[in-house]
Amino acid sequence: MTPADAVSRSTAAPASSSSPTQARPILSARGIEAWHVESPIVPLIALAFTFEGGAAQDPEGKAGTAQMLARLLDEGAGPHDSDAFQERLAARAIELSFHAGPDAIGGSLKMLVKHADEAIALLALALSQPRFDQAAIERVRAQMLAGLRYQQNDPGVMASRRFFAEAYPGHPYGRPSSGTIESVSAITRDDLVAMHRRLMARGRVKVAAVGAIGEEALMRALDAAFGELPEGGALTAVPPTRITGLGRRIVVDLDVPQSVLRFGTDGVAWRDPDFIPAYVLNHILGGGAFTSRLFQEVREKRGLAYSVGTSLVSHRAASMTWGYTATKNERVAECLTVIADEIARLTGDGPDDDELQKAKDYLTGSYALGFDTSTKIAHQLVQIAFEGLGIDYIARRNGLIGAVTQADIRRAAARTLGDGKLLVVAAGRPTAM
Repeated sequence: MTPADAVSRSTAAPASSSSPTQARPILSARGIEAWHVESPIVPLIALAFTFEGGAAQDPEGKAGTAQMLARLLDEGAGPHDSDAFQERLAARAIELSFHAGPDAIGGSLKMLVKHADEAIALLALALSQPRFDQAAIERVRAQMLAGLRYQQNDPGVMASRRFFAEAYPGHPYGRPSSGTIESVSAITRDDLVAMHRRLMARGRVKVAAVGAIGEEALMRALDAAFGELPEGGALTAVPPTRITGLGRRIVVDLDVPQSVLRFGTDGVAWRDPDFIPAYVLNHILGGGAFTSRLFQEVREKRGLAYSVGTSLVSHRAASMTWGYTATKNERVAECLTVIADEIARLTGDGPDDDELQKAKDYLTGSYALGFDTSTKIAHQLVQIAFEGLGIDYIARRNGLIGAVTQADIRRAAARTLGDGKLLVVAAGRPTAM
């Protein structure tokens, strides 16, 4: 059963509860929906929000537009230029930030209750009336270009960029979200205005609010912050895709003594029925910080690398199992052999019952650590809302993990790790691959 399929419609908890498992749905007069956890213990409010549509919507040849847009939203809005806007935030200790990913532009707002009205007003200006002053555009562009030039000598960045370009050739997910020197240089103010008009839509926003704010006050705040945005039209469709190049090994030539490796194979999306089993499987393979099989085999037993791990990548239109490590140039081939052998052993024999139970115990026991601040709770809730998993997912999640069986693990392994073929990119000068 998937997290999405198992959504229940149980009665919400009282608004006074501060437990993230008892969030309440709130709908404002202008149709803005939010998940609300009221907690009067500390006079703070944390807001997290996500708009559907991110870097995958960048114009052709102008990768980095969504990221530049996100970085410019608080660089002046309405009557306030960049300096004045930032001064107003600082004067009230208001924390406002924005970010862009492949499928979304999001942000967060943290404020004292006594400054909530001004904080919401500034958020509304940033979302609906960003200035896009040319001086701010050029300053942010210069920052992005400086970062891109620095990254040209970073083997980790270069390996990751080449990996995704090979995994998703000709697809929006194959483009770097931060762009390239050429694409960032080509972005114009008109591009930013057009993307803002397309992406900042109240009909495509998910919101979570945590802290000392009641239901009525939150509904007013939602309309004040998001109500002036357009409903929003259709986005450019992102075609479904799968990782390509499995079995290939590619070198990005860099004169460094240690090669950085990126490797990957098939995956399952967060909404997929097999995501939870795949998540447990990944923890056993490479997701557990010190207990995973790859950590034990690659680092502890052979000293091939300082760190090694895997994770599940879930986008709207693609998913993969993605891994990383770094080792001396002369030991790259050995390291890849150990990784391949461990994948084959796990898919062939599976974990034993004790290993599976320990993985489930860790994943259920550690889950609460992601909810130790109001900001973390808000971000977790808004991500769950964005993925369509249901408002009670947090309450159900540990039960879903606890129910994973050996049969579930075998099925997830067949779908993700499959025949063990990997796309591998090494940034360095490996003596052999």
